[in-house]
Amino acid sequence: MHPLFPDSKEIRVYQQLGRVTSKQLEPMDQLLLILPRKVPASLWKQVPEGRKLKAAMRRRGADSVPAFFGRLGNKKQTLVAGATLAADATAFEQLTLARKLVASVTAEKAGSLGVAVMGFDDEATATVAGNVVSAALAAAFRLPAFKSKPSSEVIRNIRLVGLSETLDLDRVRAEANGNNLARWLTAMPPNKLDAVGYADLLSALAKDRGWQHKRYSVKELEKMGAGAFLAVAQGNGDDSASIVRLRYRPGAAAAKADLSLVGKGIIFDTGGTNLKPFQAMLDMHGDMQGSAVALGTFLAISELALPIAVDCWLAITENRTGPEAYKSQDLIVAANGKTIQTIHTDAEGRMALADTLVFASREEPGLIVDYATLTGSCVNAITTRYSGVFTNRPDWHPRLKRTGQLCGERVWPFPIGKEFLEELKSEVADLQQCSVKGTGDHILAGSFLAEFIEDDVPWVHVDLSASNHKGGLAHVPTVVTGFGVRYTMSLVLDEKILESAD
Repeated sequence: MHPLFPDSKEIRVYQQLGRVTSKQLEPMDQLLLILPRKVPASLWKQVPEGRKLKAAMRRRGADSVPAFFGRLGNKKQTLVAGATLAADATAFEQLTLARKLVASVTAEKAGSLGVAVMGFDDEATATVAGNVVSAALAAAFRLPAFKSKPSSEVIRNIRLVGLSETLDLDRVRAEANGNNLARWLTAMPPNKLDAVGYADLLSALAKDRGWQHKRYSVKELEKMGAGAFLAVAQGNGDDSASIVRLRYRPGAAAAKADLSLVGKGIIFDTGGTNLKPFQAMLDMHGDMQGSAVALGTFLAISELALPIAVDCWLAITENRTGPEAYKSQDLIVAANGKTIQTIHTDAEGRMALADTLVFASREEPGLIVDYATLTGSCVNAITTRYSGVFTNRPDWHPRLKRTGQLCGERVWPFPIGKEFLEELKSEVADLQQCSVKGTGDHILAGSFLAEFIEDDVPWVHVDLSASNHKGGLAHVPTVVTGFGVRYTMSLVLDEKILESAD
């Protein structure tokens, strides 16, 4: 495997059915115990050393997270962190609780983490347990670190107890692997994961996974007329930029993709000629998180061997300064022939995506979903707790929002359309790249991108305002969230969006 790919140890998950017993808890170094908000007396009797733990909760308060700490009287002195959960808790609330519980015990020496969900019906137990496993797998994954002393493990294995039936955790693990990959690539320093290294990693990953792979070089993109993408890339001073297409085709090869994933892969964004200030540039090695989320989703679909044909298009370049860098008032011709008057070189993401969306939509997939850390105005509108979604199928707004509520990666729909292009009128080109005013830039950016979807292919644009959130978000404990992998899997598997795309 490529040296930049994470070399992570797989966390084994053991499942034990039936009533929770003291013997089952003996191998555990820590135990996460989740109970209903109102714990009946009969349930405490089923909890090993329940009387002691009940007293601990009274001292701390049922609404605290954790609601109590305790240690069992076994040989390992198992640390117990307990919490209560309302019956109507949302997916986001469940995942957040799970993240906080996992964090409360993983400061101790790494070992066997136990999970007991008690007092709920079978369906709720399975859902909550799965969400806790998601949080544990996210916490166990180590992001890139280059310290002389390696980071230590936090979890070695997970043990689920008290289940009435064995849980199918294949999807949980696939989504975790996709999210972990997205976070890993996003956190990688820009001199370690440069544009060439990224493209090489994708080639190696495709070979390892049996995916079809095609890298479109700068020379090839020039022939293809990708003027918008190449305008951003021309400041690099080399030919490192590329658009990479991956294909997953299960079973009999399909000519067209059911789903096409498109990602913004700006390896480092200086802002270009319109240079960013220092603080705004500090974390711009993460401006490729859209491509990482697209790739992570692609990986999760492949690992589950879903019976759908999927393409993944990644627009990989840097946005640099220099004598060759594009500038305000340049006239650019995109791959679909539309002319663009550039206004601000830091609006490079929509330029790189424009041509990529043209190429993706010309393949006539059933649905395109693109991901990008695109606009600060989306963060201003909904904070970093939600991501924005935009679509050329406005009747999908309730479905897109509902999907986020059900999976815990929450989104908020915004309108786009021709009326907003009034703000992008140009005297010299078909449209301006962005508005000088900057008002509602997330909506204008979405409306701009819609101009590069051909043949009215169904399309959803995800502006990843929740890509970074201090303290973690939902089940993910790191600032880099990898938001979008879990959401897209839910869109496909739960909302079944591909069945209604037309």
